[in-house]
Amino acid sequence: MTGETLPILYQDDAVVVVNKPSGLLVHRSPIDRHETRFAVQILRDQLGRHVFPVHRLDKGTSGALAFALDRDTATRLAGQFAGKQVRKTYRAVVRGWPPASGVIDHPLDAVQDTYAPAADSGPKACRTTYRTIAVVELPLRVDRYPTARYSLVELEPETGRRHQLRRHLAHVSHPIIGDSTYGKGRHNRVFADRYGVRRLLLACVGLEFTQPVSGQRLTVGADPGPGFDVLRQQLDWRPPPQDAATGVSPSSP
Repeated sequence: MTGETLPILYQDDAVVVVNKPSGLLVHRSPIDRHETRFAVQILRDQLGRHVFPVHRLDKGTSGALAFALDRDTATRLAGQFAGKQVRKTYRAVVRGWPPASGVIDHPLDAVQDTYAPAADSGPKACRTTYRTIAVVELPLRVDRYPTARYSLVELEPETGRRHQLRRHLAHVSHPIIGDSTYGKGRHNRVFADRYGVRRLLLACVGLEFTQPVSGQRLTVGADPGPGFDVLRQQLDWRPPPQDAATGVSPSSP
């Protein structure tokens, strides 16, 4: 027991929501066999009781992560996530200036790995809505342009495909900064070298769900955390251009 704790955003007799930091796995995975820290283990030791994760966040993603405190609640709450009854809100810093708002409607294949082997091989319908909150333009030649543009966006996945947000944003040429799998290395290096931000700039900042026992609708918010704070202070963010169009991405693969 290390004494490490997780910030608790909400807790009652059946549910607890914590703010998971970037770089922490939810539970053991053969993908990261060398890891010794897991949100499940830390929270179990912190509360002194068993906890049951009901959804997952990628290792690099920070933010609101929900657990049940008994098996029955876990089954019921996991059913809400699977049944698209949970509203999830994310923040991300992305390359470029997307439209002011829009929908990314693009089918995705399952991600194949040893931890979560895909049960099917065909693409499934996936939708993500987004809005651009702020933009910044840096006097840097990173690609072929004399300046580099970045945006802070808010995202709501209407479906729950693995890596959906990361893959959808890469599909529309606005990859998330810090994404080593679907992003652009040269842009990731700008944020690492200039600002010391080496994390995936994706955070779950809100969960809205029904408390399985009381039936009360709950909304739990989370601060996006380190990295986002640094960029908020160091960059000259401004509102997106007023003439930015509303965008709808192609629905073809």
